[in-house]
Amino acid sequence: MAYRICMVCLGNICRSPMAAAVLRHKLAEAGLDDDRVVVESAGTGNWHVGQGAHPPARAMLVAHGYDDTHTARQFVPRFYDDYDLVIALDANNLRDLRRLAPDREIGDRVRMLRSYDPEASEDDLDVPDPYGGTTADYQLVLDQVERACDGLIAELQTQLH
Repeated sequence: MAYRICMVCLGNICRSPMAAAVLRHKLAEAGLDDDRVVVESAGTGNWHVGQGAHPPARAMLVAHGYDDTHTARQFVPRFYDDYDLVIALDANNLRDLRRLAPDREIGDRVRMLRSYDPEASEDDLDVPDPYGGTTADYQLVLDQVERACDGLIAELQTQLH
């Protein structure tokens, strides 16, 4: 049975779809593709459900060779039964995910994506929301996501081998 991961941001049209696409790509490169690890994404909010990724997020993914296929959805409490690891993109998402958790123990297992980034400070693990921002804002998100995904894959390789 595959190990299942869900990346979660606010609206599920920028950061979490970017993180999911990057992680899927890097997992395939590492030999941990969909047979071993499944990666999906969701948002804590519902206002973009059914939409694709935000055009600047899609453009950034395509420009760097990542898949941009995505349909937004909202994270709901039953998802805790479906995923082995839930990853928040910022502290507000973390707080919201912990509030949705069926109990404190499950909520405490939610991780911040940048906790896997060796360059991240423990004081600032947020991936900034680029919505409405510049190309440079989306590039910053991609850079942070790529580093964190490399760290996450290193941890998964030790867990899954």
